[in-house]
Amino acid sequence: MTIKNIFEKKIDRDIRGVIKVDKGIGTTETEISEKEALEKQEIEEYVVTNELQKHFATFFYNYKKGIVGNTDKMGVWISGFFGSGKSHFLKTLAHLLANKDIAQKKAVDYFKDGNKISDSMVLADIELAAKTSTDVILFNVDSKGESSGKQSKDAIVNVFLRAFNEMQGFCGSEPFIADLERRLVDEGKYEEFISIFENGTGSSWIEERNSPIFIQDELCSSLSNVGVMSEDAARNFCEKATEPYSISIEDFAKMVQTYIKKKGNNHHVVFLVDEIGQYIADDSKLMLNLQTVTEDLGTACKGKVWVIVTSQQDIDAVTKTKGNDFSKIQGRFDTRLSLSSANADEVIKKRILEKNEIGTQSLHILYDEKATEIKNKIVFNDGIEKKLYSDRVNFACVYPFVPYQFNLSGSVLTAIRTFSSSGKHMADGERSLLALFKESAMSVKEEEIGAIVPFHMFYEPIREFIDHSHSIVIKRASDNEYINPNHEETCFTVNVLKVLFMIKYVKEIKSNVDNVTSLMVSHVNEDRLELKSKVEDALKSLVRQTYVQKSGENFVFLTNEEQEINRAVEAQAIDPAEKTAKISELIFESICDIKRYKHSALNGRYSFNINQIVDDKPYKASQTYPMSLKIITPNSGESTDEITLRLLSGQSNSVVVALPDDRAFLDEITMALQIEKFIRVDSTNGVTKYEQIKADKKNELREHNDNAKLYLEESLSNADIYVNGSTLQTSAKDPTSKINEAIGKLVSNTYHKLTYIDTPTNENDINNIFSKQNQIAIDGMNVNPNVLALNEMRKYISNIQAQHTKVSLKTLANHFYAAPYGFNEADVQWLVAKLFKDGDIALWINNEAVTTVNRTTQEIIKYITRKEFLEKLMIEKKTRAGEKQMKAAKEISKELFGISIVSDDDDSIMGDFFRYANQLKQEIYILLERYTPTCNYPGKKTLQDGKSLLNSILQNQFTIEFFNAVYAKHDDLLDLADDYEPIKKFFKGEQIKIFERAGQYLSIYEESKTYIANKKIEDTIKSIQKIVKSSSPYGQIHQLPDLLNEFATLNVALLTEMAEPILKAVEEAKTRVFEILKGKLCESKLGDKYINSFFELREKAKTCNNVAKLQNIKVEADALKIRCLDEIDIEETKLTPAPAPNDSGSKPAPVVQVKKRKNVSIKTLNHEASWEIETADDIEKYLSGLRTQLLKQLEDDTVIRIEF
Repeated sequence: MTIKNIFEKKIDRDIRGVIKVDKGIGTTETEISEKEALEKQEIEEYVVTNELQKHFATFFYNYKKGIVGNTDKMGVWISGFFGSGKSHFLKTLAHLLANKDIAQKKAVDYFKDGNKISDSMVLADIELAAKTSTDVILFNVDSKGESSGKQSKDAIVNVFLRAFNEMQGFCGSEPFIADLERRLVDEGKYEEFISIFENGTGSSWIEERNSPIFIQDELCSSLSNVGVMSEDAARNFCEKATEPYSISIEDFAKMVQTYIKKKGNNHHVVFLVDEIGQYIADDSKLMLNLQTVTEDLGTACKGKVWVIVTSQQDIDAVTKTKGNDFSKIQGRFDTRLSLSSANADEVIKKRILEKNEIGTQSLHILYDEKATEIKNKIVFNDGIEKKLYSDRVNFACVYPFVPYQFNLSGSVLTAIRTFSSSGKHMADGERSLLALFKESAMSVKEEEIGAIVPFHMFYEPIREFIDHSHSIVIKRASDNEYINPNHEETCFTVNVLKVLFMIKYVKEIKSNVDNVTSLMVSHVNEDRLELKSKVEDALKSLVRQTYVQKSGENFVFLTNEEQEINRAVEAQAIDPAEKTAKISELIFESICDIKRYKHSALNGRYSFNINQIVDDKPYKASQTYPMSLKIITPNSGESTDEITLRLLSGQSNSVVVALPDDRAFLDEITMALQIEKFIRVDSTNGVTKYEQIKADKKNELREHNDNAKLYLEESLSNADIYVNGSTLQTSAKDPTSKINEAIGKLVSNTYHKLTYIDTPTNENDINNIFSKQNQIAIDGMNVNPNVLALNEMRKYISNIQAQHTKVSLKTLANHFYAAPYGFNEADVQWLVAKLFKDGDIALWINNEAVTTVNRTTQEIIKYITRKEFLEKLMIEKKTRAGEKQMKAAKEISKELFGISIVSDDDDSIMGDFFRYANQLKQEIYILLERYTPTCNYPGKKTLQDGKSLLNSILQNQFTIEFFNAVYAKHDDLLDLADDYEPIKKFFKGEQIKIFERAGQYLSIYEESKTYIANKKIEDTIKSIQKIVKSSSPYGQIHQLPDLLNEFATLNVALLTEMAEPILKAVEEAKTRVFEILKGKLCESKLGDKYINSFFELREKAKTCNNVAKLQNIKVEADALKIRCLDEIDIEETKLTPAPAPNDSGSKPAPVVQVKKRKNVSIKTLNHEASWEIETADDIEKYLSGLRTQLLKQLEDDTVIRIEF
């Protein structure tokens, strides 16, 4: 049974597969007849699917609101993918709204007679709309608009105006002429004007009006003759008609409003605009123009004017991409109808694929017999769902097609229209899915049932609409001797190329071998393995001839320009080193990012740098680490036998990864590098036609890189890995885990002494070392951690010491960072701190020893842990003190400081000793400050010597020197302990007070001893002096109180005896002063003062405890007497009144000169303590001296008073 006989309707009948919304009205009888036949077929065979039932119901329900009332929601947005039947639906709405006669039958009657609408309420709404007076304006916006019109911000309103004018029979291309015609109609002179014009010109007005510039004279004459304007006014109009025409949207809305009011009878106007979405595209100005047109028409006409548009995108998607606020247009287009792919499928199945009874039965039997085979023949492996036959009913329904072809063909049409259509034909909707499937089915109509339409057969129905850059490739392939040597009309390889072209821009399917094979299946009995082999051969041939490019597992159709670009890409020379660098980047940055390996020991505490090498080339410069990860690729040329690679892993301390001999990733990397180089080198080539291809190449570059990574990761998964001279045996699957496992084994072998660190430490643990918590707690127990590591470091420092040198902390750290240890910074710092605290090592900084004595704990920790001291801090083995030295230091500490040192640690003993020695030295400094020339306390030399002795000990900064010094001066330090104790008691007890009192008494005696001739006093003083001047008087000071009391008693008795003549002298001086003062004018003024002065002097004499001072009071009394007498004379002179003037006029009395008085003590005239006279000459000698002194005292007008 042939395929053509299984259909209910003839498959080769003429079907109007594509609906053109602006098909002309026709002029000849034949054209009119053909148009009517087409319209009849369009409406008679129109399939109202379940989806369309809902859409008709929604539309006419909303449309009725403008019939029975008012509404401003008068916009309808119909969306659906390319070829989904939007235009057919739009035209059917136009037929129904106009309810025109089609082949002598009303449009609504076709729906009623064909039972197309199942809901009687919906049908009633349709009939109501059909009965309403309506002008239907159906047009394709792109064909109605001018080529340059889209650049204008008023493009939409201009298109609407043109369509509105044409609907009324006015000129569409010249809006000025249309306005003229409208005025002529309003004035009832349009027919008269046409008659005059045509009689005068012999030409048709309808034909000539589209070019008014060429008929200006005739136009002006006709307008003047018809009487609507003067010839001058007509001339002005013609000149204006040559200028750009402009109408505001508001004026257009008023024009439409005026029109429907004139029509009356609830007249409606419906604008049905096809492909508005494509026309607007991404132009926000056009979208804004459409919004305003719709808004103003809705406001002005209250639902009597409707705007119905189609678009491939729904209104939300269109307005969202524009980036502006189009909420108003969304409100106007309240009725939104979306045609899905299921709707198109249903139409195709009903109009084309509906089977007769015999055909259905035959297909059921065929499917029951071949179901399993069919399922195994058509298989897709790209993870994207594609519908296949579900059961015998579905098979019979869609045969000879496969269910996936419905969605895929729709995607192909959309893609071709977007990327490779030849312009206006596809833009006008020349191809629909209905036409595509009908023509494809006709290709197999003569085949017996069992044949299936392979996907390449969809190419022919769309061939004429494909642009040259794509179609020429197919043609050249057909003419290619290698592709089609026998010049067959139907060549399998060319058919494969057609398939690759159609799915080139479709995202829903990957163009790999298996998928292309499924697309090429042409019969239910097809041998898939044989077909796949043919497809593979065809693809290889197409790749060789550069019609197709392999991209990973996919094969990509190439246009002429793409082939040219590809040849330029393939001509790019890639150095092997570039490939190696790219492999390294993919492996070490994307697949196995192993720059540092984190070892599992102590919870990942340790990480190690790894040299990254591919084919003997380091990935990055300056990689000099002890361990390497070496990748060997098929590009290396190295020997890859197992023995060689095992030896290489052991000798080079490396993990060796030998990739299998699969060059897939190398091919992808080569292509990626060639594309990258081409883009870089050819970046200045700005030829427009190549720009998109270059952009595609960038996408292709990403695909090649992704494929390279994928294939390289697969190669790494299948690679052989060698480490420590053996082949890695592992259960891991992914490459990173396998390589990490191998590196772990390499680390364990390289750093085999890393296990010497059994306890992790940090800076807190270092702090604890220097505190009393000098052990680390593990699991609640105190243990001595990292003993083996401490021994290793101690041994290393000892070996350095043997070379008579110190080692820096940096050198020490680097030694233990390196193999076979692998310790980290915290480990080394803790080990150094521990050895130092244990007294095993000595630290130096700037040639100065670092000890717990001269540095604080925090300073020492800073030296060990801060990077700034890495090279400054020097380390050496420490020489420990001997038992005798330590014993001496402890003994001295106990005797001298009174403390017992229990520690056996050198630094601890030294630290304690220094601390107490400094305290003692400070005490001595304080005591020495108390010694003055007047306070010569005992023990000064002992303290001075003790200070010097302590300084000599404290200047030793090294423990061994300190212990040697203490041991050498052991006896001196013990003597200091003995001698210092009584001195300390002297200053702290009562002895110092007794000693100071003794010093006072001795001072009194020293001042008065000239006047003292008392043997008892002298003997007592001698006894006191003997004790005070002793170097160690501490045992005799207890005798001083009695001696001091005895001296005091004797001294008081002597003072009492010597005070009597002194007190007498004071009294005599006082008596003499008051004798002179008596009767004087100044007596009242000076009397009390002199009484007080002599009283004070008398009291001084009575309380004086010093003989010398007591004797001096006698001199003071004489001096006070003379001072008082002088003062009396001065004051008296002041108080004596001057002589009274002579009032009688006689000679003035002579002025009597008052002489001054001068009081002189005889003691100032005679300095001798006594006169010794034997002869007259002696008398003369003393008198001569006295005379001389008296003469010196003489002054003019002065009376000298000598006081004895």
